Amino acid sequence: MRKLLLMGMLACTIFLSGCSLVDEYFLPPADDTVQEIFEAGNDAMREKNYSQAIVYYTRIKDDFPFSPYVIEAELALADAHYLDGEYPLAAEAYKDFETLHPRHEAIPYVLYQTGMSLKNSYTSIDHSATPVNEALEYFTRLHQEYPDTEYGKNAVEQIAACRKTLAQRELFIANVFWGMENYQAAWTRYQYVVRNFPDVKEEAEYAKTKGEAAFLKYRKEEAQSMREHQQGSWKDWFRWL
Repeated sequence: MRKLLLMGMLACTIFLSGCSLVDEYFLPPADDTVQEIFEAGNDAMREKNYSQAIVYYTRIKDDFPFSPYVIEAELALADAHYLDGEYPLAAEAYKDFETLHPRHEAIPYVLYQTGMSLKNSYTSIDHSATPVNEALEYFTRLHQEYPDTEYGKNAVEQIAACRKTLAQRELFIANVFWGMENYQAAWTRYQYVVRNFPDVKEEAEYAKTKGEAAFLKYRKEEAQSMREHQQGSWKDWFRWL
């Protein structure tokens, strides 16, 4: 009897081991928990492997929309895009976060990072300044709505930086017109800088000096054109006689 009992126990052990082997080799592995995915994303961030972190955080956002980790993952996803230099994607991710969580305590940070993402999206003076204008709006709003926060105070410096960039772009366009000898258009652009960017002192002073020179050249060309027109009229008159 005892021998039969031992044989039965041995058979059960072999059977259970076999089931374990079957599970290991033929059944799919258990899915990672959302916590494990989130921690893997954080590990990737610490290792500066931002592209991999983006994969983890995006998975949480898409596959676990009701998880308590999803809010942190959404913000971390925006940060990962920003740190990876994907500034347009970062700006959109920060905007999405504000839309979904407008009362979250991190909103001053989100507004600041949105502005920085837009500002960094502008890479060349000959490109559209739309991202800089939008960044200026975010920094201005941040300073007005959260003036006492760290980010609200830092926004002042970024407002000045955006305005300087916008003034320099206007000067670039004015200088292009100058190079084309279109002095009227150049003068108009220089005047725009003088009127709208008096706080950007170096650029405003340059615009004032160049604007005066452009105006003189424009009036000189205008007078020359008028003289040529009058002379042409007299010549036509004498031809008619």
